[in-house]
Amino acid sequence: MSSPALVVFRKELRDTLRDRRTLIAMVVVPLLLFPLLMVGMAKFSQSRAAEARDKTLAVAVADAEAGAGRGSGLADFLRHEPGLEITEVQDVMALPERVRTEELDAAIVIPAGYAAAVAAHQPAPLQLLHKSSDDFDIPRTRLEQTLARFEQKLLEERLRGLGIEPRSIDPLDIQRTDVVSSRELFGKLLGGLLPYMFIIFCFTGGMYPAIDLAAGEKERGTLETLLSSPASRLQITLGKFAVVTLTGFTSALLATVGMYVSVQSVSGIPPAVLAAVQSVLAPGTIALVLALLLPLSVFFAGLLLMLSLYARSYKEAMSIISPLMIVVVVPAAIALAPGVRLGVATALVPVLNVSLATREIIAGTAEPLHLALVFASLLLLAAGSMVACARWFSREDIVFRS
Repeated sequence: MSSPALVVFRKELRDTLRDRRTLIAMVVVPLLLFPLLMVGMAKFSQSRAAEARDKTLAVAVADAEAGAGRGSGLADFLRHEPGLEITEVQDVMALPERVRTEELDAAIVIPAGYAAAVAAHQPAPLQLLHKSSDDFDIPRTRLEQTLARFEQKLLEERLRGLGIEPRSIDPLDIQRTDVVSSRELFGKLLGGLLPYMFIIFCFTGGMYPAIDLAAGEKERGTLETLLSSPASRLQITLGKFAVVTLTGFTSALLATVGMYVSVQSVSGIPPAVLAAVQSVLAPGTIALVLALLLPLSVFFAGLLLMLSLYARSYKEAMSIISPLMIVVVVPAAIALAPGVRLGVATALVPVLNVSLATREIIAGTAEPLHLALVFASLLLLAAGSMVACARWFSREDIVFRS
């Protein structure tokens, strides 16, 4: 960078760092968002899950054959299960409403014909009424596990009545071995969300400086003063361009730091899981991800500066650039869809290629050829963005548009 361009860069960077909105978007949000989100969500989820597991479930059992002396025995079985409060009822019609209003956590309806089906060694009908909840559906899962134990008890009684040892109906003892590495497993899980967040921070981190350095200076009347300085249009462009690129990239970098801090701050993570997450956040992996984000930051900087320079005022620039967030988010969100993988075609699609490549890098399954294509396409995109931005600054009808 030539000396006048460096002077412009220092001047614009100093002005940018004085802007409170820029500092919040570039530093505060990415640095604190990950720790607050991950620690808060982990604590809340653990609390809710523990509450749902420890809660005593109110369950009604309506046995149509209980009065005839042919009861199923299910109610007695459930009474001996921990964490269940069993009530036997006769009014079956009221049960759905009582479950819907959460007066009951669940209800079990045993219709007529149950005992006959059991005696005939046929599947016996049973109806479970429940309401899906936001407690990870733990109450339903707990009750289904209890019913599975009752079913196993009936099966063993049926087999022994036939003179068959229950173990003899299991001809195979399958030993399952998952060959996926812990890094690949957790990388696929984390790799879907992290690039989505990084890309958004790259964009928003450069958005406010870009608006202020072009449309903002137009509105304040300081752009003309800068253009009358000894620095050429190209040097001014490079100085502003470098500031916007730096702020966008720094925002993504700070988001990475915040993510690492948040992982270290969350308590209760199993050691195996923590080791896998730390392997995902290894310095080499993060360095490669940041290397992808650098040319993307350059591309965003050129695009944002061009749109900001076209606007007549700060407010107009915001109205033009803000909807662009959707254009950035959609390709990043597509990478979250199952079955979307990094290939020759997707490696050439802007933003989408960064999301997919980041996911593969984090999982440790990236193909060198695909990564090379991603880097090549991003470098071409960044170069084109710089050239287009420089030409945009040379047009009088754009710079002095009013």
